[in-house]
Amino acid sequence: MTATAEPAPIRLVRDRPTLSLYSYFVVWGWLLYSFSPSVPLLADELGVTKAQGGLHGTAFAAGAILVARITPRLVDRYGRRATLVGAGVLIAVGTIVLVTGPILAWTLTGVFILAAGGNVAVSAAQAGLSLRHGRASSAAVTEANGVGSGVGLLGPLAVGACVAAGWGWRPAVAATAVLAIGSALLALRLPSDARDHAVPAPDPALVDPAEAVPAEAVPADAIALDAADRESAVATRWFLVAIVAAIALENATTFWSTDLIRQQTGAGAGIATAATAGLVAGMTVIRFVVGPLSLRIEPARLLAASFLVAVVGWAILWTATETPVALTGLVIAGIGYGAQYPLSISILLSAARRSTDRAQANATLAGGAAIGVAPYVLGALADSFGAHTAFLVIPVVALMGAAAAVVGPVAARRASALRTARLLAGSSPVV
Repeated sequence: MTATAEPAPIRLVRDRPTLSLYSYFVVWGWLLYSFSPSVPLLADELGVTKAQGGLHGTAFAAGAILVARITPRLVDRYGRRATLVGAGVLIAVGTIVLVTGPILAWTLTGVFILAAGGNVAVSAAQAGLSLRHGRASSAAVTEANGVGSGVGLLGPLAVGACVAAGWGWRPAVAATAVLAIGSALLALRLPSDARDHAVPAPDPALVDPAEAVPAEAVPADAIALDAADRESAVATRWFLVAIVAAIALENATTFWSTDLIRQQTGAGAGIATAATAGLVAGMTVIRFVVGPLSLRIEPARLLAASFLVAVVGWAILWTATETPVALTGLVIAGIGYGAQYPLSISILLSAARRSTDRAQANATLAGGAAIGVAPYVLGALADSFGAHTAFLVIPVVALMGAAAAVVGPVAARRASALRTARLLAGSSPVV
């Protein structure tokens, strides 16, 4: 009897290019988690409504939407290295405009500029990690986001400390410019062919041999191709729904949880802002856990579970009347939120096969829309009904994300089954 060799374990290799790509997640994490909880403070400082403060989320979205379609073209034309360097410089410029803005139009312009640079950076870096690490991409993308939120954990604390010292929120956010220039310098050391890594194999978790269609059941090649393409398109749409839900939850909560805590617990602005660090702490911890775990358990199952965990965290936060209880809810919500985006994007990029940058562009576009709508809607609802009632939107969005995480992989498996059946029948592989 011949022994069957066990497949080699999937390992994540953290080489220099990988760490350079990680640095952009540090920049983005610091920006998001230092500026987002500062929005209520900025709104008070400028004397504008919560809905007008939520327009900063819309400006984030506008920047993302602007660059979503052009990022793949920039990478194709100039290479990943040059694209990342330029993005770092743009982030620094936008940050300087933001922190020097005395009026709403000025700060919105700054957010728009840095969002454009930040989304180019994260999109190019994320696709680069997926291409570089293949079947270990879920671990690489999740860990990169974990590194970003880990550094970002200091953002709300820095804002809280600056506010308590009487300096306001601006010095903490201004650190983004320094980090962006540092990342651009690291990107200069990337290999010039950083865009040309091997294409990742499809995620084996999305291929269920038990669901394979028998070769003789597959009709003409054209029909099989059309069916596989249709199923892939359906799966991609569901994965995009999960991404939108994840981004909407994270941004709406980081923008307005400070206001909720202040209203429900009576905490001061500095303490309430610093409490947002609990959300980021939960996100950071789970990302370092779920990354390796995703190499052993189907990522889509972990994704569905993460949305349910977010609902539990929301329930604790929503019913809290004391700051420590609200902080506990934020930590648990963060454990759910932290897994959602990196898992959903890694599943989407893995399913994209040879269109990784294009899939990332679609995700950026959809995510940009979520960033633009979610904080504004929650802010407008808070103006009309109060932050407590407005936060009822959170569990609804989380359950939509959980449904997408369950349905999407079913369509992906059907598409893989059709392709597998054609291979077994001796047809050419579908690319």
